[in-house]
Amino acid sequence: MNDEIRVLSYIQKEITRLRDEQAMFISTGRAADYAEYKHVCGVIRGLSLADQSINDLVERMEKSDE
Repeated sequence: MNDEIRVLSYIQKEITRLRDEQAMFISTGRAADYAEYKHVCGVIRGLSLADQSINDLVERMEKSDE
Protein backbone atom coordinates (compact mmCIF):
# COMPACT_ATOMS: atom_id res chain seq x y z
CA MET A 1 0.00 0.00 0.00
CA ASN A 2 1.48 3.34 -0.97
CA ASP A 3 1.73 6.36 1.33
CA GLU A 4 -1.18 8.21 -0.26
CA ILE A 5 -3.55 5.32 0.32
CA ARG A 6 -2.28 4.98 3.90
CA VAL A 7 -3.10 8.65 4.53
CA LEU A 8 -6.55 8.26 3.00
CA SER A 9 -7.15 5.17 5.12
CA TYR A 10 -6.30 7.16 8.25
CA ILE A 11 -8.68 9.95 7.21
CA GLN A 12 -11.44 7.40 6.62
CA LYS A 13 -10.95 5.99 10.10
CA GLU A 14 -11.28 9.49 11.54
CA ILE A 15 -14.40 10.13 9.47
CA THR A 16 -15.90 6.87 10.73
CA ARG A 17 -15.07 7.77 14.33
CA LEU A 18 -16.64 11.22 13.99
CA ARG A 19 -19.73 9.85 12.22
CA ASP A 20 -20.16 7.20 14.92
CA GLU A 21 -19.92 9.87 17.65
CA GLN A 22 -22.61 11.94 15.95
CA ALA A 23 -24.84 8.91 15.42
CA MET A 24 -24.48 8.01 19.11
CA PHE A 25 -25.41 11.59 20.03
CA ILE A 26 -28.60 11.30 17.99
CA SER A 27 -29.47 7.77 19.07
CA THR A 28 -29.22 8.65 22.76
CA GLY A 29 -31.67 11.53 22.35
CA ARG A 30 -29.21 14.24 23.36
CA ALA A 31 -30.28 16.74 20.72
CA ALA A 32 -31.79 19.72 22.53
CA ASP A 33 -34.32 20.44 19.80
CA TYR A 34 -35.27 19.65 16.23
CA ALA A 35 -32.84 22.24 14.84
CA GLU A 36 -29.91 20.55 16.57
CA TYR A 37 -31.16 17.15 15.42
CA LYS A 38 -31.27 18.37 11.80
CA HIS A 39 -27.81 19.89 12.13
CA VAL A 40 -26.28 16.67 13.44
CA CYS A 41 -28.03 14.67 10.70
CA GLY A 42 -26.44 17.05 8.18
CA VAL A 43 -23.03 16.47 9.76
CA ILE A 44 -23.53 12.71 9.50
CA ARG A 45 -24.56 13.05 5.86
CA GLY A 46 -21.55 15.24 5.07
CA LEU A 47 -19.17 12.79 6.71
CA SER A 48 -20.77 9.93 4.77
CA LEU A 49 -20.35 11.82 1.49
CA ALA A 50 -16.70 12.56 2.32
CA ASP A 51 -16.13 8.88 3.11
CA GLN A 52 -17.66 7.84 -0.20
CA SER A 53 -15.53 10.37 -2.09
CA ILE A 54 -12.40 8.95 -0.48
CA ASN A 55 -13.51 5.40 -1.35
CA ASP A 56 -13.95 6.46 -4.98
CA LEU A 57 -10.54 8.16 -5.02
CA VAL A 58 -8.76 5.14 -3.55
CA GLU A 59 -10.44 2.89 -6.11
CA ARG A 60 -9.29 5.15 -8.97
CA MET A 61 -5.77 5.30 -7.54
CA GLU A 62 -5.59 1.51 -7.27
CA LYS A 63 -6.81 1.10 -10.87
CA SER A 64 -4.25 3.60 -12.15
CA ASP A 65 -1.45 1.63 -10.43
CA GLU A 66 -2.33 -1.52 -12.38
